[in-house]
Amino acid sequence: MKEWLTAIMTATAWEMTPPKAYGTFHLSFMLIGFALCFGAAYALRRSSARCMRNILLTVGGVLLVGEVYKQLFYTFYIGGGVYQWWIFPFQLCSVPMYLCLIAPLLPWKRVRHGMYHFMMLYNLLGGAISFAEPSGLIHPYWTLTLHAFIWHMLLVFVGLYLGLSEQVEVRAHTYRNASLVFVGLCVVAFCINLLCWEVSGGSINMFFVGPKNSSLAVFSWFAKQFGWYVSTALYIPSVCLGTYVIYLPFYHYKKKKAGTTNAPA
Repeated sequence: MKEWLTAIMTATAWEMTPPKAYGTFHLSFMLIGFALCFGAAYALRRSSARCMRNILLTVGGVLLVGEVYKQLFYTFYIGGGVYQWWIFPFQLCSVPMYLCLIAPLLPWKRVRHGMYHFMMLYNLLGGAISFAEPSGLIHPYWTLTLHAFIWHMLLVFVGLYLGLSEQVEVRAHTYRNASLVFVGLCVVAFCINLLCWEVSGGSINMFFVGPKNSSLAVFSWFAKQFGWYVSTALYIPSVCLGTYVIYLPFYHYKKKKAGTTNAPA
């Protein structure tokens, strides 16, 4: 089995010159992709609950297939059969793979919509920021680069689709609840980091919350200067603040559609 998987991964290891940040490939994919995502999300804003379920399940399926390939590629081609713990699929931008497959099937509306709100706000932010700072998207292999670009563009689409959809309400408590989910996931990620610290050789850093120093721009500097706990203490509220900027347009858009003018809490 190992030899078979290694052969498949080797056959698909098509090398490429890593595209430059804000070069032709990056800018073209980003601008065209954002336009298509917004256009599709807006066109689908009146889709039925059944259609929404099918769209999210399809996106989740695509993400799952892509993630399985990525895990196998890193393990059997790059790692030579050794699992690479730093790509364990529980980063902020990995969560939609689970939520897109779980949320549409839940019978409890409150829980289902809580997951929708999280993807609408936090995963949209994560997807968009990845294109603003694309170092994590760029690889020396076509399959990994395309996987990363398509993955994060799908997060942008899902966030916009949920934010514009008439099936999803956005209220004053939406941001608070989504943020509580984010903080809860940060705690889970930190526990995963601790539990897998020894077996990963200290390479695992889910959600970039430590105890390994963050590799994210700006926060990596704080980690090196003051320690991972300082960068984490700055990182979590910074993400929450950035998400609030995304929440406001959706909130006012939905309130305008509903014909009300209440101010968000």
